[in-house]
Amino acid sequence: MNSQTGPLWRRFVVFLVPLMASNILQALSGTINSIYVGQMIGVEALAAIATFFPIMFFLMSFIIGLSAGSTILIGQAWGARNIDKVKQVTGTTLAATITLGLVVALLGGLFTEQIMTVLGAPENILPVSVGYARIVLVGMPGFFIFLVVTSVLRGVGDTVTPLFSLILSMSVGALLTPALILGWFGLPQLGVNAAAWAMIAGFLSVLVFLFFYMRIRNMPLAPDHVLLRAMIRPDFRLLGLILKLGVPAGLQMVISSIAGIVVIGLVNRFGSDATAAYGALGQVMSYVQFPAMSIGIAASIFGAQAIGARQMNQLNAITRTALLLNLLITGGLVLLAYLFSQHLVALFITDPKVIELTESLLHVVLWSIVLFGWGVVFSGIMRASGTVYAPMILSLACILFIELPGAIWLSQTELGLRGIWAAYAASFSMMLVLQAAWYHFVWKKKKIEALI
Repeated sequence: MNSQTGPLWRRFVVFLVPLMASNILQALSGTINSIYVGQMIGVEALAAIATFFPIMFFLMSFIIGLSAGSTILIGQAWGARNIDKVKQVTGTTLAATITLGLVVALLGGLFTEQIMTVLGAPENILPVSVGYARIVLVGMPGFFIFLVVTSVLRGVGDTVTPLFSLILSMSVGALLTPALILGWFGLPQLGVNAAAWAMIAGFLSVLVFLFFYMRIRNMPLAPDHVLLRAMIRPDFRLLGLILKLGVPAGLQMVISSIAGIVVIGLVNRFGSDATAAYGALGQVMSYVQFPAMSIGIAASIFGAQAIGARQMNQLNAITRTALLLNLLITGGLVLLAYLFSQHLVALFITDPKVIELTESLLHVVLWSIVLFGWGVVFSGIMRASGTVYAPMILSLACILFIELPGAIWLSQTELGLRGIWAAYAASFSMMLVLQAAWYHFVWKKKKIEALI
């Protein structure tokens, strides 16, 4: 099933450690970039970047969905040791990615001002927002390729190369952003546009590095005539299957983000202390959720490889191992977060009153992240076989019929602000119940077959 040997739990851990490190670094890179811009230029420059974020998230959601679909197929092809099929899926995905990137670059570059106006960029930062957004949008083809390449590498069991790639990208950005802001080394002073150019330089450096690194090491996805032919003449049947598998993941991300906007609106009604608590709590929760999400990704890829290798008997063992690792890793982090909650919150907030509020909210919801992780494992295993609509519908049902109405209703009771996070906990709990029930009573009774 996998080129690695040894017990399944050990293969999981070897796969997981670089993947979790990548997720943490990805979060840190955005934080570092914001610190540079906010501290070295000012709050208006930071606002200009923040205004563009909804467009960035929407575009990334679609590409992440496309990558998720191709990763399932690549995992199955890799499990079957069909290297040509791996490259065919990769080439077809890259062809679609480049096409979409060029369309975004063309339309985004031409209509940047109209896009930012629709997003409601304030008049005082509109010119700066437009300048920043235009550079990023024109650079989208390269950024999309960067996202897809680092994602599909995980389909063949490689999480180390994407980690190195992210470190390289972050290093270039961390050095170039302040250099372009302040005009070091004879470089031009670009203001807020420095962040955009540094981001582009970061992912272009990675793509050049990967081209040579993968060819020198003769890696499975190294660029060659097979991959190039698949890019020039993509398989539209494969593309349809990739979209069928990937679009639900992208759609789920978009709807989840919209739900998040509604929740922020509810929180803001309780005043600035509540908003500050929401921000700090979100930071702590995101770092605890990274392992849970990473374990779900690992379960999906290992499951896809097992299906490709026609080792369906491995699926139960993969599921059990992922569930146990979620209990140990995510559960361990949750326990530590409870024990040291005051110190964790104090990293983000100095006001004792807000620290106490944030800590109490954290205690309401933190335990449910373990349940969230188990639900992600069940949905990940089902997605590995191509069952994507049921997990998506179940997750969205919990968001739309439990999380959102629960947050609205409970926030108006004596629970107040705590009711919003009680609704999150209820949603995560029901998500686990529904995903586990579908897995045991519906999915396991189906005949599992490789998709390619």
